[in-house]
Amino acid sequence: MRYHEKLKIKMDQYAHMVYGLTKSFPKEELYGVTSQLRRSSLSVILNYVEGFARRKGDNCKVYKNFLEISYGSLKESKYLLHFSLVEKYLSEDDYKKIAPLSDEIGAMLYKAL
Repeated sequence: MRYHEKLKIKMDQYAHMVYGLTKSFPKEELYGVTSQLRRSSLSVILNYVEGFARRKGDNCKVYKNFLEISYGSLKESKYLLHFSLVEKYLSEDDYKKIAPLSDEIGAMLYKAL
């Protein structure tokens, strides 16, 4: 399987995991942490896909810009996961399941830059 496909699969898993984990977050966080975490996790894959679609010819700078945005969104979502752990919205077991996936995606994105 090509690098691009592996990375896309991992990003898709990440977004779905975040959505699944945030279903049990407090209702008062629906428009706060829950919403922001969901948006940032989706932004990881959406920016990657859009950038990949635009990498034609000499558009390397545009592609790299989307990779950087994707990487930034990943870092944002990772912080929000840690914040959620500290606030006890997320269990330590759940955090230990999703954090390595985030790290793996980050390393793959960084390599692609």
